[in-house]
Amino acid sequence: MAKSEKINLLDYTSEDLKAFFLERGEKPFRATQVIKWIHQHGVDNFDDMTNVSKSLREELSGFAEIRAPEIAIDDRSNDGTHKWLLRLDDGNCIETVFIPEEGRGTLCISSQVGCALDCTFCSTARQGFNRNLTVGEIIGQLWLAKNILQPNPEDDRVITNVVMMGMGEPLLNFEKVVKAMELMLDDNAYGLSKRRVTLSTSGVVPALDRLKDRIDVSLAISLHAPNDALRDQLVPVNRKYPIKQLLDSCNNFMQGKANREKITIEYVMLDGVNDSDENARELAVLLRDVPCKVNLIPFNPFPETRYKRSSNNRIHRFRDILENAGLIVMTRKTRGEDIDAACGQLAGKVNDKSRRDIHFARIES
Repeated sequence: MAKSEKINLLDYTSEDLKAFFLERGEKPFRATQVIKWIHQHGVDNFDDMTNVSKSLREELSGFAEIRAPEIAIDDRSNDGTHKWLLRLDDGNCIETVFIPEEGRGTLCISSQVGCALDCTFCSTARQGFNRNLTVGEIIGQLWLAKNILQPNPEDDRVITNVVMMGMGEPLLNFEKVVKAMELMLDDNAYGLSKRRVTLSTSGVVPALDRLKDRIDVSLAISLHAPNDALRDQLVPVNRKYPIKQLLDSCNNFMQGKANREKITIEYVMLDGVNDSDENARELAVLLRDVPCKVNLIPFNPFPETRYKRSSNNRIHRFRDILENAGLIVMTRKTRGEDIDAACGQLAGKVNDKSRRDIHFARIES
């Protein structure tokens, strides 16, 4: 897909579009009109914007466009999970996953081409890192999925929840991710509730501290270990921002929120690594003062990984220890595993600039 010279209006929030039109001598209400056409109606042709003047439509067509990433592969799981491999202008590919459940539909969105972190249990980390996504490439994933899954805008909403939990670390692409989430919450765009937009982070603490002052969304933390020694191995960013610093930042993020709101603590279950009774008891103590719920995630294997999934009995025992300590615990149902769409399996196609393959080879030699 050749790079276009036109500006992509998917990169613009409502405020950006207002400034865009004001610079061109247009009234700010034009921004509301165009935002609705793009995001509520899924329009990518200015001629279809019937309440916008013909002269403005012609002008926009000359230098602007509405262009989402190109679908390279459209794959469906036996359980109804839907995965798209999306090709970007530079030839890189990212993955987006839709998970249908009774009463809700969750879209898992990528924020980077690959990932700049190197969590050892994650397939995306194996792909290395190329670059951050633009606002248009992030929100374009939602725009595409909505148009495919809900071709009639008058139908009931199919995508009820969005999680920034695909390829990449969202807080390392802070500004673009925040702008994309602003569009998700915008009543003139997707109108999602702040409780239905979740950002998942491995713990980039300075950016997490900034997030509180920029946007109100739900938060998930990829914790995966109850102590620094183990988390240093599984989630190496912990060496820079250890658990206490991360949890202090989480508690600060939650100040002023309603009591019913909780941080989701994500904990991948790795056989013989982090799933012992002692690990569970240590985790219970660690989280006792954090307003949270724990999501236990059965490990999803990928080629060349050295890890194995904890047994169901071990997961149940781990869960029981946490619940007996007073924590709210869920065990995630594995979805889309047959099309490599499950948690930790997203890989895409990345022109790696980080030489991550050499890094992992050294770790495992």
